Amino acid sequence: MKIKSILVSQPEPTTAKSPYFDLAEKNNVKIDFRPFIQIEGIPAKEFRQTRIQILEHTAVIFTSRTAIDHFFKTSQDLRLTIPDSMKYFCVSEATAFYLQKYIVYRKRKIFYADGRFADLINVMKKHKEERFLVPLADIHKQEIPELLEKESCNYTKAILYRTVSSDLSDLKKVNYDILVFYSPSGIKSLFQNFPDFKQNSTCIASFGPTTAQAVREAGLRLDIEAPTAQAPSMTMALEQYIKKNNKGN
Repeated sequence: MKIKSILVSQPEPTTAKSPYFDLAEKNNVKIDFRPFIQIEGIPAKEFRQTRIQILEHTAVIFTSRTAIDHFFKTSQDLRLTIPDSMKYFCVSEATAFYLQKYIVYRKRKIFYADGRFADLINVMKKHKEERFLVPLADIHKQEIPELLEKESCNYTKAILYRTVSSDLSDLKKVNYDILVFYSPSGIKSLFQNFPDFKQNSTCIASFGPTTAQAVREAGLRLDIEAPTAQAPSMTMALEQYIKKNNKGN
């Protein structure tokens, strides 16, 4: 079967230099983007029921920009004023710089690692006396609480946002040769929107081991898997598959 169309279950890239656009042009295929999942904040009323007191903490751990957005939104919804003395521990420098959207950066105590949570733990070891708040999504890496427990950190896990399935009803009569997934939540959304989905000749591509596992557990055929030694990126894996399939077609 000749590959002519691909649906990527993520938002469309904001930069014109995306490898997906190069892939489409080089291989003469149509690539559409559609997020299968979306993030929504936990309502203030629901958060109050957890009885977590944000201002009882002296430091906040941020693992993403999304966590920053929802921390400050929840604080605003609860009419809290975050004190200038609050310390911020960020997983990367880029995440730390994003704080400028909400605070006067140079006047705060901000620490960051090189992108790995394990490295952030090393930074935090010098601040064992802090009471840490960790804003997270309902689905998050178990490594985060596990490492905090291992180091005996005084922390509170605060679920401030959740992943929900997008409404894909308008895609019902649209057929693509390849569907690309980046998370188990995307697979869940597929079946929530289309309970009677039959794969037939549609190819499924997945990125990462947990997504691949979710594809197989859903009883689907996994045709394209990344990353691999031969294809470290999703676009490389797709290109290799397209070239192999479209050869002679």
